[in-house]
Amino acid sequence: MDATVAAAPAAAPALIWTALIVVYVLWGSTYLGIRIAVETLPPLASAAARFAAAAVVLALVLRLRRGPGALRVDRRQLGAAALVGILLLAGGNGLVVLAESGPPGVALPSGIAALLVATVPLLVVLLRSATGDRPRLWTFGGVSVGFVGLVLLVLPGGGTDAVPLVGALTVVVGAACWSVGSFLSGRIRMPDDPFVATVYEMLAGALVLAVLAVGRGELVGFDPAQVSLRSWLALGYLMVAGSLVAFTAYVWLLHHAPISLVATYAYVNPAVAVVLGAVLVAEPITPQVLVGGAVIVAGVALVVSTERPRRSGTGSTAEPARR
Repeated sequence: MDATVAAAPAAAPALIWTALIVVYVLWGSTYLGIRIAVETLPPLASAAARFAAAAVVLALVLRLRRGPGALRVDRRQLGAAALVGILLLAGGNGLVVLAESGPPGVALPSGIAALLVATVPLLVVLLRSATGDRPRLWTFGGVSVGFVGLVLLVLPGGGTDAVPLVGALTVVVGAACWSVGSFLSGRIRMPDDPFVATVYEMLAGALVLAVLAVGRGELVGFDPAQVSLRSWLALGYLMVAGSLVAFTAYVWLLHHAPISLVATYAYVNPAVAVVLGAVLVAEPITPQVLVGGAVIVAGVALVVSTERPRRSGTGSTAEPARR
């Protein structure tokens, strides 16, 4: 790692918060979108199609707006973007999609998947600590509070535990992959432009997902005519809202905001998923959900207040972006 590399230029707090809200809301809705898409679409193959299509659209936009050299990167940057894309999309997103697929009793409910992904901030802080960084004490406190809220939400409220164990463990592994990818993206030599990085990340993730889908035999006997209209619409929504808009905003945030602040999306997304479940599929909002949600919001507030960007001309509290 080059010690002479400078930090990424400071971004306006308004831009950071706009991107955060986009990630908060749109990614919160994608858990339900994934669950609907995999009702009749092969899970990993649909995820590969989602990211491949989004990458092609974004690449064309960059090419048209910036000219022939818009996507030019060196081998080191390409390799770094591919590694991060595989961790984030094939590992992180792919495992969530896989966990949400299958018949009732096997597939993990979308809301539970969103709640389990909330372990990402805790894992990121642990990674920072393990590599010699020392997050502020209040950052640890905020992450701990958020984790307590997560536990309150997923604790059985009486009766048998209906959460499929295999699916839950699959999502936890996916959250670990996403945490490592997010952590590495600020420490290895990524493409200078986050939008260019997004193109190569999505292409790499889509390629690995496609290979895994073929290896699992997902396309054997697959008939597009048997796919429901709601699954096609959900896949289209995931391509636009989840991949093009929200993922691009997330990559931009990784270059311009503290990682602990960016990681707070994992606390807000479950709240969005719970609300959408109640509104769209009549899932009950119990007192346990209300209490756990309130504790999670408190953890978010604590982390945000500790890690928010400074307004001074010296830059933000963001860690240096390795170029």
